[in-house]
Amino acid sequence: MDDTRALSDNSYAGHLNASGATSVGYSDVPALMTGLGRRARQAARRMALASSEQKNAALRAMAASIRTRAASILAANAEDLAEAAATSRTPAFIDRLTLNPERLEAIAEAVESVAALPDPVGRVLARFERPNGLRIERIATPLGVIGVIFESRPNVTADAGALCLKAGNAAILRTGSESFRSALAIADAMGEGLERAGLPADAVRLVPTRDRAAVGAMLTGLDGNLDVIVPRGGRSLVARVQEEARVPVFAHLEGLNHVFVHERADLEMAKAIVLNAKMRRTGVCGSAETLLVDGACAATHLKPLVLMLLDAGCAVRGDAATQAVDPRVTPATEEDWRTEYLDAIISVRVVGGLDEAVAHIETYGSHHTDSIVTDDAAVAEHFLRQVDSAIVLHNASTQFADGGEFGFGAEIGIATGRMHARGPVGVEQLTSFKYHIHGSGQTRP
Repeated sequence: MDDTRALSDNSYAGHLNASGATSVGYSDVPALMTGLGRRARQAARRMALASSEQKNAALRAMAASIRTRAASILAANAEDLAEAAATSRTPAFIDRLTLNPERLEAIAEAVESVAALPDPVGRVLARFERPNGLRIERIATPLGVIGVIFESRPNVTADAGALCLKAGNAAILRTGSESFRSALAIADAMGEGLERAGLPADAVRLVPTRDRAAVGAMLTGLDGNLDVIVPRGGRSLVARVQEEARVPVFAHLEGLNHVFVHERADLEMAKAIVLNAKMRRTGVCGSAETLLVDGACAATHLKPLVLMLLDAGCAVRGDAATQAVDPRVTPATEEDWRTEYLDAIISVRVVGGLDEAVAHIETYGSHHTDSIVTDDAAVAEHFLRQVDSAIVLHNASTQFADGGEFGFGAEIGIATGRMHARGPVGVEQLTSFKYHIHGSGQTRP
């Protein structure tokens, strides 16, 4: 059988062997990926011309299909979880991987919520007239074919596919091997929904192999058929994509996030924010990993904050001042300030005021999300201006680093680079633009 032709079928089930890996061998991966890219390009042309009504109908059909196939998706997830447990993965990792009926319903609702968003395609971004009478419009257009490479979060399959579709794009999705079965089942359901709505299933495809050669093929651009890559994962993945990709990259770097408790911080507010930022969900990219406490309030604020974290079951690794608070605090190493734990662990440091806090964040942070707790508006404004992160908060938890919390609906990730897509990457960030120029017979002298 020709594997690249076989992928035009909506179901990938025939390509899986008993171990959950595809039957496609290493030598077949380049041809498989080339075919995937070619069909995605064809699907993208159709999606670019699809009406808002067609795209919204497809999104609702995709959500319905996810619900209809809930049993098979959860069964696939159970296999992924069993494999992860057998390899002694951390509880936080297992939490990120786990699906249950409530989480699956939330995934379906997220897809439906994208249908409710305004269509980003066709928006007039600017309109002006030149002295010669030419009328110029800047119009939002789809990006084309978007490759999304992500790790171990099955919900990203639905979020990324739905967002790309809403913005008139086609998506090629590559999940980590740990969530392969779960993601494949979700993608299969989405393809079924697309076809029911009269749109090409090739508009949302999961790479149907665990072979790492598939990632290398995507980084080459799939013979010009891939327009942008969005990596969502750890530092090593993002670094590889940024180094090797031959197409533009919307980088989603790790969330090495900070909360700085300034001397003018209300203690009860600081406690509520720090506890939520660290412990609401430790395995998400918006989780705080480092707490910085202003030395000017350490006498009153440090001990209550540290004891609160310890009593909540969070391990604390701290500098000398923090270790003096409680014997349960272990010494922080230089590596701790650079670590995204994604677990119930936090590093704590006492700093000599605002400037030292900003310097620490600049040195060790990942430009993802950072927060200051203070009642001093001028200090907060300085922090907001000086901290060069995609999301900077004043008196709020870092766990608000989420497209849904911004009103964007679902998101592909939090872009930490400096391209136009920065922060939550939602439907608007998945568009480009072109110029429409209206004349009345003008010629250039």
